[in-house]
Amino acid sequence: MAILDTKALKASLSAGVQEMGLTLTEAQIDQMLAYLALLSKWNAVYNLTAIRDPQEMVKQHLLDSLSAAPAFVDARNVLDVGAGGGLPGMMLAIAYPQTRISMIDTVSKKTAFLSQAKAELGLSNVTVFTGRVEQLEVTEKFDVITSRAFSELCNFINWSGHLLAEGGQFIAMKGVAPAQEIERLPAGWAVTGLQPLQVPGLNAERHLVFVRRTEQA
Repeated sequence: MAILDTKALKASLSAGVQEMGLTLTEAQIDQMLAYLALLSKWNAVYNLTAIRDPQEMVKQHLLDSLSAAPAFVDARNVLDVGAGGGLPGMMLAIAYPQTRISMIDTVSKKTAFLSQAKAELGLSNVTVFTGRVEQLEVTEKFDVITSRAFSELCNFINWSGHLLAEGGQFIAMKGVAPAQEIERLPAGWAVTGLQPLQVPGLNAERHLVFVRRTEQA
């Protein structure tokens, strides 16, 4: 594994955060870079992401996830479905230390990484589950359920709808606005918002899709 140029990575991350108008402390920026170093280290063995270049990881993983962060500012209890290497879950956990962030993935090597990252970064607001989301049972349901490049909206909602608290919402991270997926939403659900995102340094379409039960829409 190549030695990370922490100074250059910090400059890129800090510039991107400033461009997006996010309020993060230097300690939070450092925590995010510590996560990146851990992801890069584990990636050499466990293949957690196809992106190998740390500068590209800053853009395509960290800043991409952080571009959605303002949508979660009022969330209290969030579930990240198909969390993989922890995006956006880990970024949200660092950005909002008072918010409870749970992450679930079926792949045990990925959840092992998430548990290690939680321990090394001291993220007491993080919970990690291994298994299928449709089989997950919790004592307190989530006010926001999110995913990043997980599955199409219909599956995402059908598999995890039982975990959404009354009055809660889905916030799905997508690339191009998924018009066909929206048309295939299961009965009883409606899109309440479609928000384009701008990721610094990334020339690609990004959207957030907000979905609620229709009686609340």
